[in-house]
Amino acid sequence: MIPASLAQQIEAAGLIAVLQIDEAAAAVPLARALLAGGVQAMELTLRTEAALAGVERICSEVPEMQVGVGTILTPEQVRAAQAAGAVFGVAPGGNPRVIAAARQCGLPFAPGVCTPTEMELAVEQGCRLLKFFPAEPTGGLAYLRSAAAPLAHLGVRFVPLGGINAGNLMAYLRDPLVLAVGGSWIAPRAAIRAAAWETITANAREAMALVETVRKEAP
Repeated sequence: MIPASLAQQIEAAGLIAVLQIDEAAAAVPLARALLAGGVQAMELTLRTEAALAGVERICSEVPEMQVGVGTILTPEQVRAAQAAGAVFGVAPGGNPRVIAAARQCGLPFAPGVCTPTEMELAVEQGCRLLKFFPAEPTGGLAYLRSAAAPLAHLGVRFVPLGGINAGNLMAYLRDPLVLAVGGSWIAPRAAIRAAAWETITANAREAMALVETVRKEAP
């Protein structure tokens, strides 16, 4: 469901900023603020009506940003995300109808999983990159290692989201199961509403410094 080339780009990015925008006009300055801080991938969630229009604007004006759509709950939203130009789609769960729609329209897609059963069902449907959600409330990295152990030989990897922040980002990225992490702390909704682009850039730069530290540790 996620082509190898895109998986490599996500891994290279290391961090996906997960965001909510209330106005489509905020999308482009937001994307530019994130890029200025080194964040190369972002996910606009369909929790607001502005998300799809925001994706369209970013694709048009900031093509260097890898922009995806999150909180995809229906097949109709899959098709809308693909039409808007999203590079990838993400869901909080693993609705088979949504996964099938993503496969049908060619949208790279990562379903959300939490339990071993959900992981197994996602793998059965052809998914190898999964969103681990909610990461910290579920039990964090220790839980993920245990729950995913029976599937590790299949090449399954995860993007944890939920409770990820500057304090635990490095621990997650050090684990071979983790392709990248997702986080909303970099650009909180209030900061976006306030057009606090310099603050968002500073948050992005701080987060990416942690990502780079982990990369330098790798043999």
